[in-house]
Amino acid sequence: MTLRDQPAPLRWAIAALATAMCLFCILWNLDLSTRLGLAIRHQQYLALQLGLALAITYLHYGWSGRAGVRTGPVGIAIAALCLGTLLYAAYDYVWLLREQFYRPWQITLIGSVVVLAVMEGVRRRAGMMLFTIVLVFLVYALFADRVGGRLIGRALSPQRLVDYVGFDNSAVFAAPLAVGTIVVLLFVFFGRLLFAAGGGTFFTDFAMATTGRSRGGSAKIGIVGSAIFGSISGSAVANVATTGVITIPLMRRGGYSKEDAGAIEAVASTGGQLTPPIMGAAAFLMAEFLEIPYAQVAGAALIPALLYYLAVFLQVDLIAARDGVSANVDDSKPIGEVLKAGWHFLIPFGILLFALFRLGMDPGESALLASLALVVAGFLRGYEGQRLTLRTLGRVFVESGIAMVDLILVLAAAGFVIGVLNVTGLGFALTLVLVDAVGQSVLLLLLVSAVICIILGMGMPTAGVYVLLASLVAPSLVEAGVPAISAHLFILYFGMLSMITPPVALAAFAAATISGAGALQTGLAAMRIGWAAFILPFAFVTTPALLLAGTLQSSLMMAILTAFGIGAVTAAITGFWAGTLRPLLRWLFLVLGLLSLPIGLFDLGLVLHSCAALTVVAIAQFRVMRNPQAEPGC
Repeated sequence: MTLRDQPAPLRWAIAALATAMCLFCILWNLDLSTRLGLAIRHQQYLALQLGLALAITYLHYGWSGRAGVRTGPVGIAIAALCLGTLLYAAYDYVWLLREQFYRPWQITLIGSVVVLAVMEGVRRRAGMMLFTIVLVFLVYALFADRVGGRLIGRALSPQRLVDYVGFDNSAVFAAPLAVGTIVVLLFVFFGRLLFAAGGGTFFTDFAMATTGRSRGGSAKIGIVGSAIFGSISGSAVANVATTGVITIPLMRRGGYSKEDAGAIEAVASTGGQLTPPIMGAAAFLMAEFLEIPYAQVAGAALIPALLYYLAVFLQVDLIAARDGVSANVDDSKPIGEVLKAGWHFLIPFGILLFALFRLGMDPGESALLASLALVVAGFLRGYEGQRLTLRTLGRVFVESGIAMVDLILVLAAAGFVIGVLNVTGLGFALTLVLVDAVGQSVLLLLLVSAVICIILGMGMPTAGVYVLLASLVAPSLVEAGVPAISAHLFILYFGMLSMITPPVALAAFAAATISGAGALQTGLAAMRIGWAAFILPFAFVTTPALLLAGTLQSSLMMAILTAFGIGAVTAAITGFWAGTLRPLLRWLFLVLGLLSLPIGLFDLGLVLHSCAALTVVAIAQFRVMRNPQAEPGC
């Protein structure tokens, strides 16, 4: 069931609440309250947005979490209670903040409603994994003084707990919820606008025109398209569901196996969350956590993202060469024709990037400016019969608001965890325990952290994964001496790798439902195709030059060495380079490729890395000369 299946009064109520979320976000970014002379604290705005999100949750999602389930009187009453309570919190926030020290019953009521409503909302929409994690932290806060060993902390009474985590601006109303409702919401709105105006079709046609006629072109279309959409969408699973219905059948017709077709789409969609400039909105949260300019985060993530897609692109090309996969995209349009019809979609992206990097505007303001440009362009020009109208624009407001509900619930729950870590002292204790457990071994700490990130990241949207891991895991890495930005990118990578790592590889499983392949087989294929993502975090943690730290020459040198290493290992995995590789040569490519990777953990030295890379180049070129009829790669 969908929104259309709801009774008309509920349908209109949900649509009004979702539209209000977007409108309030736009007005807040326009700084309308200040222009009108109104002193409104940002916590009042956050309370309003949380109330709207909770009301939509209980009106639109049933006990099982399914959308569109007909809501009974109980659900309506809970929605009204949540909205009314948080509207009151927003209205009387200044008085409540002033009286907070005396613990008035109003704060206890607000905190109780927020904690119970958010936890049940998380259970319905985010699943039992996150629900259980947050519940463990809340229970810990009640009995922290009875926990033995290094994890002992300051316990809170039930009233103090709900007062703090359900109301304090260091808990539920902390930075994650602020970034989500002020910045991320606008980028979700921008993405929905793009699709409604025909931008999805344009970028798919653009990908077909640029890569469709090359070897393995059907897969390369999926990679290009999913990289673009994945960066905007903020959800690898949603991206698979959106672009995969086009790209996966295309890959199947081209000759890729069911497992590989689904895996390629899952890996490409997951990589979009790691790709600047938007990175599934995680870049803005990271800038907030690290208190550094957003441009620095985007710049640091650039080389790893390019290397990630280099590995995927090269592997699909070599698979196509090995298995005889044809281009199979004969109906693609010439690139000139595509650009002539859809050039106007490039204007909003240009404005977005110019505002972010040249003018230094806030991400929210930049997204708002780009959205305005997209609205103007979308009303003036269409693409393939798609065009913005007042009706479609109204639908974008509704869809954007509803799409944000899950993320707001996750960010609010993450605020509970942050609050417990702060008030009990558990955050510091967890860092000491993890660092002490692995001793002086940075490699062991990274390995343990990677496993924890994959486990905790299961089933959550990108922003939610990052916020949780930034609170629980990143401090341990920083304490061990890992540079802060390297630590935060490390946890983001491994948090997102949960999307393609069985047993809960949601992006791979979503792709498997489209391709018709087995879920586990698709997940394993995704790990093979996305193998570089498991290595790159170790490389950039130990080689900061890959994050543009240091001179440009050193960054280029490390990137080139990594690229050669990735190429050699990928050839070994596929067993093909200018012809089928014999087992001995395959092992040689693997060993030389790994030696080429500048992973500083093993202290091999730049000379050895360079010699290994040059040997790879020499062997690869020798095979091309011996087999002139066989194309080596892309």
